[in-house]
Amino acid sequence: MKNSKNLKVIKLIILCVFIFYFCYSSEIKEIDKVKDEIKEGIEKYIQKESLKGGGYFKFFSKGKEYKFKLVRIHTEYLAKLGPKEYFACVDMADTSGDVYDVDFFLSGEPGNMSPTETTLHKINGIPFYLWEQKIDGTWKRVPVEGAPLKLLGVIRGKDEFEFLYRVKLPTIKRHAKMWLPFPQTDKFQKVEIKNINSPKKYRILNEIKYNNKVLFFELGLEDSGKTIDIIYYVNRIEKSAYSEPEINLDKYLKSNNLIPVNEKFKKIAKKIIAGKKGVLVQARALYDHVIDKMKYQKYGSGWGKGDAVYACDIGTGNCTDYHSYFISLARSIGIPARFAIGVAIPSEKNEGGIDGYHCWAEFFAEGKWWPVDISEADKYSALSTYYFGHNPANRFEFSRGRDLELDEKFAPSQTINFLAYPILEIDGKTSKAEVEFSFKRK
Repeated sequence: MKNSKNLKVIKLIILCVFIFYFCYSSEIKEIDKVKDEIKEGIEKYIQKESLKGGGYFKFFSKGKEYKFKLVRIHTEYLAKLGPKEYFACVDMADTSGDVYDVDFFLSGEPGNMSPTETTLHKINGIPFYLWEQKIDGTWKRVPVEGAPLKLLGVIRGKDEFEFLYRVKLPTIKRHAKMWLPFPQTDKFQKVEIKNINSPKKYRILNEIKYNNKVLFFELGLEDSGKTIDIIYYVNRIEKSAYSEPEINLDKYLKSNNLIPVNEKFKKIAKKIIAGKKGVLVQARALYDHVIDKMKYQKYGSGWGKGDAVYACDIGTGNCTDYHSYFISLARSIGIPARFAIGVAIPSEKNEGGIDGYHCWAEFFAEGKWWPVDISEADKYSALSTYYFGHNPANRFEFSRGRDLELDEKFAPSQTINFLAYPILEIDGKTSKAEVEFSFKRK
């Protein structure tokens, strides 16, 4: 009798799990369908207008004409606002190389959409205005100057959220291997795995140099086009300067492949810190120098690799380039510094998509590690003091360090520069898997 009752309970649990995943899968498919329709509609509109403009999407704002080329569509921000009403945010590069975020409000059928309002939202990541959600769920524009911290990307104290890491696999002809970051609990974030929905079993690998964890998958032809969903529950607190016991600082003074420690960077750094006493003062001088020298720009070739030489020579790039340049300068004058990567969880809304990875750095002074977020400080100058020594609570760290090392038996064919997006090798050749991040705040 007891075994019969237990069997009924097990069957009921299995049924509940099946219903949950069926509903979850159906909801996700419907959301994806709507996003695909909006993406197709905005692409069609931009293409049509570009043909009229001799290959450029022509845009007028405050008496100035812009000639734009499409860079990308922010799929994480595509939204259906109502019947035949849509929102899209698009990256467009002008002829000078500056990249603008352009906000489109559109109406009509997905295949025949036209804009009701189009505005320039950002230039090279720096916003002209911010969005604030009202009580009724609608959004309004607010000025950047004097805006509350929450609208500037900062949550103080603590934050809690579910985070979805989704990978859409491409066509796999025979055999594939894939490596994903596997975020871990530390003194600033508590990480729980709610679910890993995968067509294949996985292995958890130990990364050698920086004690990261890595998820390793072996995949086949039958996995082509399938999706891997990993849902984390994260409880995160704001990070300020902190100490760590028995830390080996020597490895944070050495070169990485794209973060050299050499006379070139030493010469630049010494000029920056001339006459400045104390490591904290010197690190702040390097921090300010990177803000002044660098321009946040994700356009052209070479950016996004975390190449300190590229950042130094060209003076543009994204967060990886900003912080790699800072780390090279710091290490070259004997200040230990290290790299971390994950995501910045949006502060101005409580659920939705996330615009890719984000990274930051830490340097060692006065017996503590001091976090810095230089690219965000460059975007929001009013927060430059805050970001020297703080990471807000709305962060999720995936991994630390550069040139990550795995046991040779499970390592990819090329060195892992940093680990945020999937590393995928199909039949021994590097390939690309589509990745999406989204979150829901508790």
